[in-house]
Amino acid sequence: MKLHVTPQSRPLGGTVTIPGDKSIGHRALLFSILSATPIRVRGLGDGADNGRSAKAITALGATIARDGDAFVITGTGLDGMRAPTAPIDCGNSGTTIRLLCGLLAGQRFATTLFGDASLSKRPMRRVIEPLSLMGAKLAGEGSGLDITPPLVVGPALERLAAIDYTLPMASAQVKTALLLAALYADGATSLVEPGPSRDHSERMLAYLGAPLVVDHRRVTIETRGWDRRLAGSGFEVPSDPSSAAFLVAAALLAGATEVRLPKVCTNPTRTGFLVAIEAMGGTVTLEDVRTAGPEPIATLVVRGPAQGLRATEIAGDLAVRSIDELPILAVLAARAKGTTIVRDAEELRVKESDRIETTCAMLRAFGVACEARPDGFAVEGRPDGAFTAGRVHADGDHRIAMAGAVAGLLADGETVIDDADNVATSYPGFVAAMQTLGASITAT
Repeated sequence: MKLHVTPQSRPLGGTVTIPGDKSIGHRALLFSILSATPIRVRGLGDGADNGRSAKAITALGATIARDGDAFVITGTGLDGMRAPTAPIDCGNSGTTIRLLCGLLAGQRFATTLFGDASLSKRPMRRVIEPLSLMGAKLAGEGSGLDITPPLVVGPALERLAAIDYTLPMASAQVKTALLLAALYADGATSLVEPGPSRDHSERMLAYLGAPLVVDHRRVTIETRGWDRRLAGSGFEVPSDPSSAAFLVAAALLAGATEVRLPKVCTNPTRTGFLVAIEAMGGTVTLEDVRTAGPEPIATLVVRGPAQGLRATEIAGDLAVRSIDELPILAVLAARAKGTTIVRDAEELRVKESDRIETTCAMLRAFGVACEARPDGFAVEGRPDGAFTAGRVHADGDHRIAMAGAVAGLLADGETVIDDADNVATSYPGFVAAMQTLGASITAT
């Protein structure tokens, strides 16, 4: 798929409902199989990645039925999963495969997990090693620096061992895999992160009744004395802040009469991009603030163009809290006065693409200077004049494709973005949403 973008001649405006948050959607699906009661899930996005998690739990014994605007998931309980009849295809979803490693680590059967060409290059040692410390059996491809899919998980011949483990880097996926495995361990498993990561798993597992305690950056699951029962009525999946970030940036850069994005997840571990935008001098207003189950939500509102954006530094905890939004923040930085520095973001190297390199390549296609660094990049802003219209190769990475589409609104001619098929894995309605706001973008 190619995206074609022409320069924006008028402000954007309108209301767009962003699809359900992909991270929360994965967890709502994968955690529901563990419930002793049916779970009603509203707001699931229709992206391919969440679809992989849905197919995985049905292969393991859950059933999923449509009921109006919701899905009702009837799980197996903690000990009722069955061996799948075939290997489970995780597609392009790193979240699906890593969380399944933890979910399956304590099962009495073996499961093979595989994915597409991109997923088959993703590093898995980070989740395999701590699970192995718990006594789990996992094997994959490769004997060099890392282990890659396909993976074989299990069987567990006895209960997993509880561990006290410090993650070498903050990672919500690794943390969640270990928390799921901890439900099958004998005793107290404690995990410590060196920095903040998404806490959706802690919120949602506690909501279902897991014996979980959070103490700053230490989270503990104690299974002794627990009745091994998870249960709940359901989850409302709020709109995805990572997808919202692209429309927010488009409104700030192209100008907006008023752009409204309702029911966006405003969990503090996910709103680093809003902090970075504020530091650059942009304004995003939060209205209709409330909670939806265990998650806070709000309507994001952008009015008028961002005036006088300035360079900033995105590093440390802020880089972790905005890791998925860094490509679109780089586009905002390209319009800011000065040089924006991104540090402590080496995790970008192992996303759907090497996002440090592909972000810089995308900006250079528009005539913006961007220096790739080992753990981030430096963007030299061009606050005045149009970007140079160019051709962007997204390298199969949906976030690079969408960031390039936003940058194309400010170019001096048509922008063509190649290899953008994987936009469907993250935000299949992206083109339609941009058109609703008045942007000139098409897909072929």
